[in-house]
Amino acid sequence: MTEPLSFPRQYARTQRFTLGAPRSFAVSPDGERVAFLRSRTGTDRAHLLWVLDLATGEERIAADPAALLAGAGEELSPEERARRERSREGSAGVVGYATDDAAELAAFALSGRLFVADLRAGTARELEVPGPVVDPRPSPDGRRVAYVSKGALRVVEVGALPRTPSGGGAPGEARGSTPTQRPVGGGTADRALAEPEGKNITYGLAEFIAAEEMSRSRGYWWSPDGTALLTARVDDSPVDRWWIADPANPSQPPAEVAYPAAGTANAEVTLTLIRLDGSATPVTWDREAYPYLAQVHWSPAGPPLLLVQARDQRSQLYLTVDPGTGNTSATHSDEDEIWLDLFPGVPAWTKDGRLLRITDESGARVVAVGQLQLTGPELHVRAVLDIADGDILVAASAGSAAALPETGEIHVYRVPLSGDAGAVRLSETPGVHSAVRSGAVTVLASSSLDRPAPLVRVLHEGGPDKPLAEIASYAETPVLTARPLLDAAGDRRIPSAVVLPTGYREGDGPLPVLMDPYGGPHGQMVVSAGRAYLECQWLADQGFAVVVADGRGTPGRSPAWEKAIAHDFAGVTLNDQVDALRALARTYPLDLTRVGIRGWSYGGYLAALAVLRRPDVFHAGVAGAPVTDWRLYDTHYTERYLGHPDERPEVYAANSLVTDEGLSGAADRLRPLMIIHGLADDNVVAAHTLRLSSALLAAGRPHEVLPLSGITHMTPQEQVAENLLLLQVAFLKRSLGVA
Repeated sequence: MTEPLSFPRQYARTQRFTLGAPRSFAVSPDGERVAFLRSRTGTDRAHLLWVLDLATGEERIAADPAALLAGAGEELSPEERARRERSREGSAGVVGYATDDAAELAAFALSGRLFVADLRAGTARELEVPGPVVDPRPSPDGRRVAYVSKGALRVVEVGALPRTPSGGGAPGEARGSTPTQRPVGGGTADRALAEPEGKNITYGLAEFIAAEEMSRSRGYWWSPDGTALLTARVDDSPVDRWWIADPANPSQPPAEVAYPAAGTANAEVTLTLIRLDGSATPVTWDREAYPYLAQVHWSPAGPPLLLVQARDQRSQLYLTVDPGTGNTSATHSDEDEIWLDLFPGVPAWTKDGRLLRITDESGARVVAVGQLQLTGPELHVRAVLDIADGDILVAASAGSAAALPETGEIHVYRVPLSGDAGAVRLSETPGVHSAVRSGAVTVLASSSLDRPAPLVRVLHEGGPDKPLAEIASYAETPVLTARPLLDAAGDRRIPSAVVLPTGYREGDGPLPVLMDPYGGPHGQMVVSAGRAYLECQWLADQGFAVVVADGRGTPGRSPAWEKAIAHDFAGVTLNDQVDALRALARTYPLDLTRVGIRGWSYGGYLAALAVLRRPDVFHAGVAGAPVTDWRLYDTHYTERYLGHPDERPEVYAANSLVTDEGLSGAADRLRPLMIIHGLADDNVVAAHTLRLSSALLAAGRPHEVLPLSGITHMTPQEQVAENLLLLQVAFLKRSLGVA
């Protein structure tokens, strides 16, 4: 007999239950179809490109990686591996695609080869071009595809696509996956528009910190008429070189990484307007004062629009580009004495040519068009999702003036651009919602506490009560059910979740506690979505009360909440974990004499910080991939929060784990600490853990180190992910005396 699948194995095998769930939606403006990615099952890593025909309700496969590659395994170039690492993409197949304006042609890369799909007909074919191909994007009219290969920006004519749908079978089956879907050729006039002048130069790719910290994953933008491309040139020769070795294979040379650590030089990023006729116009702005190219927007509603930031991120300019001369002029500027944040979907032009942005005003995060503020303190705006003629879609949480608290909820709102009416919520049920819209059709993806998989509905402009269709999820059903209890802890009302063991009854007595935070910038963990707590529920079922707390510094609450950590990671974020723990203990069965804490990345830093600085509260910790010396982390992130290390060395010392101040916890209360780190990590490099281990050894503090050979900042490998959970639980049980 086959033994039942354990939750850790299922959790790892399904990549946290994301496989099989539809994602990456594109809606055609004519309202006829929706393209999306989805794997065939909840354990299949290979995503296929699908199309939903809204007239018939039929789903069909437009691109099947297995057929297109004729069964050959995928081979990823170093550039593609880097892109996936930056986006934390652990799946395979078609992991991303781009379409023309009509959403008729899609372009994507597989195994470094270029493919295009006709989304009307459901056919796909390869274009023979030099590889390996990275980030292909069709022109707005669908006649050409631009892509990057070996640091060069290239373009190819698409040619005619076959118009006969291939394959057969019922919806949900491998429709369109026959060998007839694999014709090659048809692309013509492939040529390079810009080629690197040296080994450290690339055209059309985002530099490390843009992809890692600015959420700018691309390095070129088509003009609305398809005759030119605004192209980033990146020269990373000024950036310090680091070397990441594989100690398990000493015969292999170390990998060279250009890593811009805090206080060191960044890559030099410039822009050039390159036309298809071969002419080029450099784009100029004061790069010495504003070296960061944070965002680029180019639409028919206005000239190219840039958002550039000062290195300290306390001032930024919105620049318009004259395509004829390359000169720029400022259309708006922002300043903040602490820092300025970046937001998805902005800056952008409205259809009538007004500047749309998200900004902090009077303590609230609002959306503004021109000088008109469209929302107020009732909403905390997080992103602009779509721009139409008379309104926009935004994602927002409840703001400080909201009538009711909504712990962990994110909703989609329609906001009129006239400013004479309030925002209207499109998502009605409690939960976490996101949307993609084009024309009269909106794809609304909704997660809730009582659903392990998102519900994806296609809506007409009439609203959520009139769905046109639902897009099925093939994600597996978890072998357990999460039952988080959401709360707002203490005087600061810290968003928190408490997860108790399945079947726990009042009167069973207090439970040992496992704090499971991220606790830092960009990482909201307390969300009103059941899938977010599945791992917590399994941990709770091992005999713990699991507590997740989003203290100051985490997103979704208010600008002041996020910026309270300026120059003080260690004090503010750790204090809020302690305050949340003690406040929740007044309501929930928490045994404060047995408290463990675990986390990854910033959460790993917080876990190590907790046992070293507050051994009176925390009795054991598991620190995964922790930042331990902030001088070893990158410029854009670290300097935003802690300042420049040459100007504020005392701040870096106070927030470090490897200095005397960092190890200042009570020496007579030594707490067990397990440190886990992937040796191939190029984001939080393994030097963080090695330096902490050396400092702990010198201070006589016991600890354990678990090195993961060949593992990066992600742990997608099934056996690694499963066994990491099991090892952590065994360590925490042993350290806290849990039977």
